[in-house]
Amino acid sequence: MQARSIGRLWYVLLVLVGAAGIAYPGVAGGGADAGAPTQIKFSLDRPIDAAVAPVILASTRGLFRAEGLSVTTIAATDAADAIARVAVGTSELALADINALIRFRDQPGVPPVKAVFVLFDKAAYAFIARKSRGINKLADIEGKTVGVTDGDPSIRLWPALARRNGLQLKTVKLQQIGPAVREPMLSAGQLDAISGLSYLSAIDLRNRGIPADDIAVLRFADYGCAAYGKALIVNPEFAADKPEAVKGFVRAVIAGLRLTIREPAQAVDDVLTRINGGSRAVELERLHAVLSDNILTSEVRHSGIGGIDPVRFETLIDQIAEGFKFRNRPAPQDIFDNSFLPPASDRKITQTE
Repeated sequence: MQARSIGRLWYVLLVLVGAAGIAYPGVAGGGADAGAPTQIKFSLDRPIDAAVAPVILASTRGLFRAEGLSVTTIAATDAADAIARVAVGTSELALADINALIRFRDQPGVPPVKAVFVLFDKAAYAFIARKSRGINKLADIEGKTVGVTDGDPSIRLWPALARRNGLQLKTVKLQQIGPAVREPMLSAGQLDAISGLSYLSAIDLRNRGIPADDIAVLRFADYGCAAYGKALIVNPEFAADKPEAVKGFVRAVIAGLRLTIREPAQAVDDVLTRINGGSRAVELERLHAVLSDNILTSEVRHSGIGGIDPVRFETLIDQIAEGFKFRNRPAPQDIFDNSFLPPASDRKITQTE
C-alpha cells in the first residue's frame, strides 16, 4: 500500500514539473503512410549541440517525415527531466543517459520505461584535468581535488572505477561546485580536475584558451567502465499502441547517423540552425570527438549500432551497484527492449559510410 501511495505521489509531482522546456518543431508532412503523420514529442536531456547531430538530421533532412512521423523536439533540463517526461507521457520518446534510466526504474511505482536504441555505445564520462597540476593518467588523481556538480552521472561510477584500478577513494577530495563555475575554476587552478562529459568540458576548456597539450581527458571507458551512454527511451503505452512509429523513429535516427558520418561539416551546419550563437569550429570538434570516442566503437563496427551486450550489461549493473543500492537488481530485458531494432545487417556502421 505504501509503495502504491509513493508511486501515485511521484506521478503527480512529475506531471507538475514536466511543463518547462524549449520546443523545436521538426519536419512535418505526409510521410510513408497515406494518412496523417504520427505526432511525436521528443525530449533531449540537455540543450542541442553537435553530439545529437544524427537526431537533428533526421528532422532537417526529412527522414522522420519519410517514416510517417511529425516530430517536435524539446530540450529538457537534464536526464531526470527527460526520463520523467517520457514516464508520464508528455513526451513519447527521449534521448537520455541509460544509466539514469537504470536508477529511475529502481524506484517503486514508476512506469516500465525502456530503452530501445543505444546511440552512445560508450558513455562520455571522464575526469578532465590539467597536466600542469600533475595529472596525466587516472592513478595521478589520488591526492587531488576534483570538482563535481550536483547530479553529475559520471561520479556515480567513480567507486567502481577506483576499485577496478586499485585507487583509494578516501585520497580523492570531491568538491561540490555549480555547473557554471566548473570549467572556470579548473582554468583558474582552483581545482585539479573536474568530472563530466568528455565532449563537453574538454572542448569547452580549449575554447577558453587552455592549451590542448595541458588538458588530460581521463575517459572512464578507457579504464574499465562498462557504461553505455545516450539511448532512445520510449513511453510504454506509446510503444504498445504504435510500435511501427517507434521502429520508424529508430530507422530515421540510424539514417541520420549515416549522413552525419558521411558529411560531418554539413551535419554541423544543420545543428547550428538550432543553436543561438554556436561556433562551427567548436561544434565540429565536438562531433568528431563523439563519433570517435562514443559512437563508432570497435563493438559497434563489429556488431552494429543500437543494441546492448547482455554480458557487458551485467558488468555495468555490478559497477553501478558499488555506489548504488538496488531495491531490485534489473536484468537486461528490464531496461532494454530490442524488438524495435532493425535487423543487424541494417545496423552495420562504418567509419566513412
